[in-house]
Amino acid sequence: MSQKKSPSMDAWLEEAKKDPSAQKCGMYLVHNGTVRASAKAVVRDLIPDEEKEKMAAVASLNFSYDAEKVEEAIRQTYKMEGIFYIKVWLNEGILEVGDDIMYVLIGGDIRPHVVDALQALVGTIKNTCVVEQEIYAQ
Repeated sequence: MSQKKSPSMDAWLEEAKKDPSAQKCGMYLVHNGTVRASAKAVVRDLIPDEEKEKMAAVASLNFSYDAEKVEEAIRQTYKMEGIFYIKVWLNEGILEVGDDIMYVLIGGDIRPHVVDALQALVGTIKNTCVVEQEIYAQ
């Protein structure tokens, strides 16, 4: 069971469109990362094919993050061209398959800028700000 209550994207978008930055935003894009049953090593092709079949399913995920690193990642993303609005929510604790891990909302002027910023920010969060420990089914 998710440790934190997941945010409402309707509420987030309503809030974003009331923000003073909204007049500069032509697009909002949302990322919702969830816990999946397939191990990261399997979906990212980090192990040989013959090992994939032996890999147990993920039962849960122990998830934590460094809030200061996340804030710095957000600050850096605001420096990207055409980005005017960012909101991030991260869960924590033992999460079950299907639970929300994170939500990221980015608003900007045009699609290429927003897509690039979303990819950069989510990548930075996943690679430098969080600790994910998969717990496998027995």
